[in-house]
Amino acid sequence: MTASIWLIFGTVAGAIGLALALRAHVQIRRLIRWVEAPLGTPVPDAGGLWGDAFAALHRRARAAADSRRQLQEELDRLEALTQALPEGVVILAQGRLIEWLNHRAEIDLDIDGRRDLGAPITNLIRDPELMTHLDEGRHGTALMLRLRSPARTVEARSAPFGAGRLLLLTRDITQLDRLETMRRDFVANVSHELRTPLTVVSGFIETLHDGLGDIAPADAAHYLALAGEQAARMQRLIDDLLTLSALETGAPLPPDEYMDMSTMFAEIGEEARVLSGGRHEIVLAVDGPLRLHGSASELRSAFGNLASNAVRYTPAGGRIGLVWRSLADGGAEFAVTDNGIGIESQHIPRLTERFYRVDRGRSRESGGTGLGLAIVKHVLERHQARLMMESRPGQGSTFRAVFPASRIEAERRVREAVTRK
Repeated sequence: MTASIWLIFGTVAGAIGLALALRAHVQIRRLIRWVEAPLGTPVPDAGGLWGDAFAALHRRARAAADSRRQLQEELDRLEALTQALPEGVVILAQGRLIEWLNHRAEIDLDIDGRRDLGAPITNLIRDPELMTHLDEGRHGTALMLRLRSPARTVEARSAPFGAGRLLLLTRDITQLDRLETMRRDFVANVSHELRTPLTVVSGFIETLHDGLGDIAPADAAHYLALAGEQAARMQRLIDDLLTLSALETGAPLPPDEYMDMSTMFAEIGEEARVLSGGRHEIVLAVDGPLRLHGSASELRSAFGNLASNAVRYTPAGGRIGLVWRSLADGGAEFAVTDNGIGIESQHIPRLTERFYRVDRGRSRESGGTGLGLAIVKHVLERHQARLMMESRPGQGSTFRAVFPASRIEAERRVREAVTRK
């Protein structure tokens, strides 16, 4: 009897074990299917300890997903912040391989962020200074990269970053570099322009001082006249420098007014005749609006510069035309035409640069400062106008100050109102 009981007990226990094994197998299969299912699939309703296990795993998976999402959000925020920086950022792995870079660095260094990832940066930027900078670990020291295609100047600084990585920061300083070059050229040009008249004035003063009792009054008067001319030249240069400085630094426009163009035009023509001294034929033609809206002092200076340039660079016996006329689009232009020496085409785009001269010797002889057309350009830009230049060597030049209709629109309405009356 006892043996039978143990046999029955063993059979029942085996059946229970088999049932538990089958249930465990089923639950494991359900677990595998749930794990392989897309994220967010509801937790199977297993019940009992299996249900508790499923819920615990679900909580752990959800916590891991939340952690990954937070990390991804932080990474996206950090990348967005880096992309928004005005400086370029490049992460270099060991071997100077490009691991990551922002859009600004792509522009600064002309690197494709998708194509060039994983490539050595020294293969893309073949500059010996960059290789030396990285080899010697000059971290924190500014490196100037003068790159081509397109031509630009980029400042780069490196810093150690993580295990074996380097952080390369870049900044496009092309404009700053140009401004610095312009500043150096400006100082050199001003020094050069002032040195000659100062030398002449100093020489005459020394001559008069050393031989005051021996120099004839006529010679002394001649020396003083020449010194006075050079002093006047320096004064013109200083005046033009102050004017150009005010224009370039965005000084506020003087109050706009309606200028009587017939009066201003006649005054400019008279000044041109006085400067010419009868050496040229000067012809005036007025066929434009009676009044122009703008700064009388600035525009008078600009028009006077154009007229005086024509007188200075037209040989004696030449013809100079001053024209004020209306344009088909409702605008107007002040044009100065001469049949003088003309200018070769390669010089025309640079004529408005400070101190740029086609013929330095001739410009100094004529009394020019080399700043006149730079002043004209800035004055016209402040009045929404354009300077147009045409010239042919040996045939003469035409300089046109073209004004938009908005600068004479009010005058046109005045004329129409007067006509209707």
